[in-house]
Amino acid sequence: MDASGGRGQPRPGNDESPDHTGPQPSTTPEPGRPTDGPADEPAPDSTRTGSQAPAAGPDEPPASAGGPDGVHGGGRPPARSGGDRPPTPQRPQEQQRGGLLMGRPFGVPVYVAPSWFLVAILITWVFGGQIDRVLPELGAASYLVSLFFAVAFYASVLVHELAHTLAALRFKLPVRRIQLQFFGGVSEIEKEAETPGREFVLAFVGPLLSLVLSGLFYLALLAVDPSSVPGVLLAGLMISNLIVAVFNLLPGLPLDGGRMLRAVVWAISGKPMTGTVAAAWVGRALAVVVLIGLPLLTQSGALGSEAVDNVGMDTVLDALLAAILAAIIWTGAGNSLRMARLREHLPELRARNLTRRAVPVETDTPLSEALRRANTAGARALVVVDPDGVPLSLVREAAIVGVPEHRRPWVPVGTLAQDLTDGMHVSAELAGEDLLDALRATPATEYLVVEDTGEIYGVLSAADVERAFVKAMARPS
Repeated sequence: MDASGGRGQPRPGNDESPDHTGPQPSTTPEPGRPTDGPADEPAPDSTRTGSQAPAAGPDEPPASAGGPDGVHGGGRPPARSGGDRPPTPQRPQEQQRGGLLMGRPFGVPVYVAPSWFLVAILITWVFGGQIDRVLPELGAASYLVSLFFAVAFYASVLVHELAHTLAALRFKLPVRRIQLQFFGGVSEIEKEAETPGREFVLAFVGPLLSLVLSGLFYLALLAVDPSSVPGVLLAGLMISNLIVAVFNLLPGLPLDGGRMLRAVVWAISGKPMTGTVAAAWVGRALAVVVLIGLPLLTQSGALGSEAVDNVGMDTVLDALLAAILAAIIWTGAGNSLRMARLREHLPELRARNLTRRAVPVETDTPLSEALRRANTAGARALVVVDPDGVPLSLVREAAIVGVPEHRRPWVPVGTLAQDLTDGMHVSAELAGEDLLDALRATPATEYLVVEDTGEIYGVLSAADVERAFVKAMARPS
């Protein structure tokens, strides 16, 4: 690509980069396939916490926290993980809103996902039947009490997530949002903790708050009649928060305990990737234990219920719950490994290496002439400049596709160009997370890459960033 030696004079650039697989300006992409840039994925630096594994992680790589009230998905990103596609800039209208906005405590938006309403109905139905057996005099009102319990339980989940959020903000780690969903909560923390000590604290505060809440509900229970409505509610909240705390302390990613294990191994080995690998494989082993062990424990009566000799509906439901939890843990562990590998390869994404050589042309230059100059210079991009060489706009690669070759001599490049905004000027020195942050701030298909002196270096295609990312992720760590 061209680095221009003056305000618009091209210099040799980096078209030899193996990542430059895009077409030459004269050999444009096939019609109907405009280069729209990287797919809409979570940011590599964003991390999620929650009982659900990130579903396609960079707007988090993504540290997350949360579970059944807070299964933590150590890693947006993301999310939302959709495989190994790069977390690249999102168009504003495509950004996931996360459900119903409930408020912004500490400046962090809290959303309730549609799936929460499903679990609220499920809790109301199950817990309502239990209340009806304990307090039969309530009748249909037992389900109203059960609905109140569902709301109160998820309020305690929110407290769990706010603990992670406050710790992240204390360490100056940005938090994109908190989301309450089917199996708990998710705190989408956009960057990873800088030290293992901070990582440990960030993970531990959630279960700690759940233990504190369980203790507070126990103390309140001592002051009321256990067989009354308040007593049943307080007992349920005490037990549920205790379960949340204990479950999240299990030492495997994506749970909080897995992140704590990761921090310990990181501190001992000095390598965060080693900690992630260890905690992720423990998480996968934990998923297998949950899948097999939870139904066996329930059927044996070890969890407080009567032993079951035959297979009934309760046994099937227990097995289904175990399968869902195991799938969440297994998937979250795998996502944590992918996000760790993403962070490891992020430094390889350098604007200078990915930039296409460009030639400067004036607005009224015919497209055929502009492409001829580009081919002669071995360039793959066109920058529209004024008579003084000041860049005005970028000729969009996708726009060239729509112009038949026989019409190119009569089409001025200015009609195919996109005006440059401040956000479309990218420093050639940007790399890794800084580069992705810059692209995410101003979504576009192409960017003008400039030197620190203001000289044109070339054009960066968002599609090239995606290809380079996928290529880097394909290499073993």
